[in-house]
Amino acid sequence: MILITHIIIALLSIVATTWLAFAPSKRKQYVSYGLITLTLTTGTYLVISMHAHLLSACLSGLFYLAVALSGVAVGAYRLAHVRQTNE
Repeated sequence: MILITHIIIALLSIVATTWLAFAPSKRKQYVSYGLITLTLTTGTYLVISMHAHLLSACLSGLFYLAVALSGVAVGAYRLAHVRQTNE
């Protein structure tokens, strides 16, 4: 059950991060941060509880984190640009 929850949270965080990159707002940024944190938390729990292969889990997690944080960085940049042009 926790594996399905982990996968759903990870997919939702990618969707939220993509949404943030294309339509930036502070609220979407916080939602993305929260979902990324939940994904990392559930992933850590899965590795510890299931004694999963650490190398494959970490490689997948690092790839996910790179994609998610890239989207957050793009969203933060665009949000800062929008705020600067509105002033």
